[in-house]
Amino acid sequence: MAKVTTGTGDDGYTGLLGAARVPKYDPRPDTFGTVDEATSALGLARAMTADGEARELILHVQRDLYVLMAELATPAENLEAVGFHITSEHVQWLEATEDDLKRRVDIPNKFVIPGDTPDGAALDLARTIIRRAERMAVKLLHDGVIANHEVIRYLNRCSDFI
Repeated sequence: MAKVTTGTGDDGYTGLLGAARVPKYDPRPDTFGTVDEATSALGLARAMTADGEARELILHVQRDLYVLMAELATPAENLEAVGFHITSEHVQWLEATEDDLKRRVDIPNKFVIPGDTPDGAALDLARTIIRRAERMAVKLLHDGVIANHEVIRYLNRCSDFI
């Protein structure tokens, strides 16, 4: 049986991938925790929609976001060993898929107020959480905590895609 409760976080610290431990309020777990929130909001949207293609696209993004979270949770010295990286190919998939959707879906040239449908509202929630995660990841990049600029590009394109 999987062990859900480890008790190792009871001291206010959390483990990164590797041996490093940081305070739970550290910008790194704060950022990957925000990406986790976005993944859950996407899960809500996926559970609510009856559109099979939308479900597949959302699941694809959720899987990519798990790679992104793993990368954010990995100190630089362990990145090569862990092997989780957001790449330009991840970004290119978002761009190509978004372009395809824009050709098929008429998008109004105005602000969309969330809430017309439950699944659409869940997607809007996910989009705003992804925007917050992007701002947090930019700080990590600017502070030298992470070095992969593709993380920022992915989150930026992801919020547009959503």
